[in-house]
Amino acid sequence: MIVLGKIVAPYGVQGALRVCPFADDPSGWSRLTHWWLASEGDAPEAWQQTRLLKCRLHNDMLIAELAGVVDRTAAEASCGKLVGVPRAALPPTAAGEYYWADLVGLAVINSRGESLGRIIGLLDTPANAVMRVGDGQQGERLLPFVAAVVLAVDLPGRFVRVDWELDW
Repeated sequence: MIVLGKIVAPYGVQGALRVCPFADDPSGWSRLTHWWLASEGDAPEAWQQTRLLKCRLHNDMLIAELAGVVDRTAAEASCGKLVGVPRAALPPTAAGEYYWADLVGLAVINSRGESLGRIIGLLDTPANAVMRVGDGQQGERLLPFVAAVVLAVDLPGRFVRVDWELDW
């Protein structure tokens, strides 16, 4: 399951939901026929398929209507749920594009072959995406996911090569 976002609040009184997107193309979500919902930490089998009735972009959030969520009370009960889809439901990426879920867990190695740790998450900032890289010893580093820093992404090899020094 690929997590696309999180339900953060009801929208209005007729069951619409305000969804904070984690992906960079939230408008594309409206082309999906179903979303899957689960709470953080739920087992993979806990994801529940739900039919998507409507979805639109409003400012930086999505406003969605889901089957079975018919009023504000039901919308409030959905708050905090993660929104995801099976990997197979997503379109293939173009060259040089990656789903964040595919990057999490990859080793990060600099141009000298030194390990900086593994990608433990990504952040979306107005300027660019930022990799959260942890090594278990020195805490966490934040590296911009831009061409000047990211030299290569090798998904089969499970690593990202970066232009970044150990002491930065």
